[in-house]
Amino acid sequence: MSRLIVVSNRVAVPEANGKVTAGGLAVAVNAALKERSGVWFGWSGRITDVPSDRPAVTTRNRIKYAVIDLKDSDYQEYYNGFANRVLWPILHYRVDLAEFQRADLSGYIRVNRLFADHASRFIQPDDVIWVHDYHMMPLAKYLRERGHANRIGFFLHIPMPPPELIQTLPRHGEILGSLAHFDLVGFQTENDRDNFGRYLITRGGQVTSDPSVYEIAGRRVRIAVFPVGIETEAFARRARHAGRTDYVKSFRNSLGGRKLIIGVDRLDYSKGIPHRLEAYETLLRTSPEWHDKVTFAQITPKSRTEVPEYIEMDRFLSHKAGQINGAFGDVAWTPLRYVNRTYSRSALGGFYRAANVAMVTPLRDGMNLVAKEFVAAQDPADPGVLLLSQFAGAAAELSGGALMVNPHETEGMAAALKRALDMPLDERRERHERMMAVLRRNDIDQWAETFLEALVPPERTASPATVMQRSTLLGMGHGAGWQGVHGPDFL
Repeated sequence: MSRLIVVSNRVAVPEANGKVTAGGLAVAVNAALKERSGVWFGWSGRITDVPSDRPAVTTRNRIKYAVIDLKDSDYQEYYNGFANRVLWPILHYRVDLAEFQRADLSGYIRVNRLFADHASRFIQPDDVIWVHDYHMMPLAKYLRERGHANRIGFFLHIPMPPPELIQTLPRHGEILGSLAHFDLVGFQTENDRDNFGRYLITRGGQVTSDPSVYEIAGRRVRIAVFPVGIETEAFARRARHAGRTDYVKSFRNSLGGRKLIIGVDRLDYSKGIPHRLEAYETLLRTSPEWHDKVTFAQITPKSRTEVPEYIEMDRFLSHKAGQINGAFGDVAWTPLRYVNRTYSRSALGGFYRAANVAMVTPLRDGMNLVAKEFVAAQDPADPGVLLLSQFAGAAAELSGGALMVNPHETEGMAAALKRALDMPLDERRERHERMMAVLRRNDIDQWAETFLEALVPPERTASPATVMQRSTLLGMGHGAGWQGVHGPDFL
């Protein structure tokens, strides 16, 4: 079996005991690697004045974790600058918040070329390469320039807007247009896929006899939908166990028998948290019968604290929380608990299981795994209700069981929240069963397997003779003494 080389901005290196503390992307990548030998390559998260000229490598269970450090200028321009102050807002339909600087674009390109240089040191001709997310959009182009004819796939974890918005990005062809150098580009939803297909056409691309394949500039790229799942059964077990811990029991006891509404989001303008708090405020104002009978816990770890938009958002949310508690609370009841700290996935599983309602109401989101984790965490005998934004990627899969809302419509969200709190047990069970059936069919293992089968279909899996032939065509030997394009095969 060919090795799998995963490339992403950050790498979650497991602890010595094999425990993976991170969630999200780390869970997804480890699902792809657990049945294969391979390498996960990316940034260490460290900033140094003089980075090493080769990655630091850690091996855990047949998987090699290779990481590099970055200079401060690289971090500021590539990560803080272009990735998070240009690509992130544009891809989340917030062109008004994008702040383009030529130096940041240069830094983004420079770091992508740096990643390509380091990866070229250990990529072998029969390796399969899987690149993740908006930080690494041009990477396949730079790998192709370095002579790599490998199968290379890309998965975008966040939304893909329509071409009219993509084209607001200066030199968009250099960045998003470079995705055509991948063999397969995966998206969370059909809408994301179709938006990118229309963008390829504006770049001169043409649909082939296979409607999922586009031909552009002499290359063929397949675009398809692969909605990310979660480790459904494992997370359900985690939540059951967490619900029996003293910590979660103490949390439940602190509610004093009141119903619990929960929201869990990183501090970001795409998550719709201000709109959510206004909906809760509207519920309290229009439904006084719920006073002292419900508590809303909004867990919002801070992120990108040096970015002005995030600083202002944190200030607004803290002020709004104070307003709600001041207007409706009393000495024995705090209507809203607004918490800016990070909890373990086990603790969150326990919180989800204790909740009667989850508000997952982003203004725009690629998928939003909180929605899926909340569903998996529920007690099937007495499940909670999911309020889900129509603009979350998860809506395509969970609309049959969630209460769908428009996060821009405050009164509509408040009405849906009241309906969720009042929903009878039979309806809650029926909705939960429908959503759990979806989560079991498309769990994280199925997601990884489906993507990789599309990237390297069984009939296209190279035999040793084919690999040798391809190696010869590239002018490279293959075997124990193979030397990479730019250096030794040290992995």
